[in-house]
Amino acid sequence: MFLTRSLRLFAYGALAVILVVYLTSLGLSASQTGLLLTLTLVGDTVVSLYLTTRADRLGRRRMLILGALLMTAAGVAFAWTRNFLVLVVAGTIGVISPSGNEVGPFLPIEQAALAQVVPAAVRTTVFAWYTLAGYRVVVLLYAALGAVLALLFTRLSPAAEVAAPGVIATRFGIAHSSDVVLRLSGLFALDSFAGGFVVQSFAAYWFYLRFGVHPATLGVIFFWANLLAGVSALLATRLAARFGLVKTMVFTHLPSNILLILVPLMPTLPLAILVLLARFSISQMDVPTRQSYVMAVVRPEERSAAAGITGVARTTGAAIAPVFAGWMFARPTLISVPFFIAGTLKIVYDLLLYRGFVARRQPRS
Repeated sequence: MFLTRSLRLFAYGALAVILVVYLTSLGLSASQTGLLLTLTLVGDTVVSLYLTTRADRLGRRRMLILGALLMTAAGVAFAWTRNFLVLVVAGTIGVISPSGNEVGPFLPIEQAALAQVVPAAVRTTVFAWYTLAGYRVVVLLYAALGAVLALLFTRLSPAAEVAAPGVIATRFGIAHSSDVVLRLSGLFALDSFAGGFVVQSFAAYWFYLRFGVHPATLGVIFFWANLLAGVSALLATRLAARFGLVKTMVFTHLPSNILLILVPLMPTLPLAILVLLARFSISQMDVPTRQSYVMAVVRPEERSAAAGITGVARTTGAAIAPVFAGWMFARPTLISVPFFIAGTLKIVYDLLLYRGFVARRQPRS
């Protein structure tokens, strides 16, 4: 699963850096691109909800393979057509990541599988390591890696499956944990709605518009940014062991959101890159702690469904924002506004998360 995640994030990251530039080079307007990204994320939400809420009953490996095949189909379609309607259909039904982050069924199901096979005492550490783990050519490579994922998922160990999958009879696979899952889902949706204004595709496009950065240079910038983000996830383990999962989530996320607001205020490209890299160097510390927290507060037979529902909430929130971001990017005077909206809403999320869950009994990390 560490290998499949590494391959998947390589594909997601490579695509996200050039996706908006690629689509606009096909002749799509910024507004059409924003609408397409929104519909793509809506489709990812539906696919993820369907597959993750059935994975514990029908088999986690089977659902992962199906998701990988949908990723392959979407990549092929995006590479070989300029038709907006065809791109909308492919993006809605297939699996495409405009943000460079996880979409589709993969992350929730893999989280549940990892939680199934590792001791609770080292869950956050494992999740931390797990988190670390020409245009047309990149899009075709995305499709090829989807096929590789499908092959690798066929080798997934039976130990990742639920021992008695028939025990879940509820529609969405959760019963005892429904209250906490729904509360977390609402908060995660807010966080992702905020992040949807600055998905990596749009962030890269901002550098392209604001400073005229060449796409090849954008690849270098976001390579180092994502590398720093991956390393930052490893630091979360020690912080969580000392301060707890919720405090680690909040107190590492807040400064990264302040830095996000500062990016468009930088007058030069080097300063903007420096602030962006500083932000990425702490931006992922909340990810393994968030994943570990969700797995810890639900029963083992509800883990795929819980991860799926919270993941769908995140994707749903992220799906709404690109329409507005695309509208802003189509207007030169507003291209920096998405950063301000995203940073402010993310700070609100941090405060609500702290208020709602810091007093709750903390699970083992």
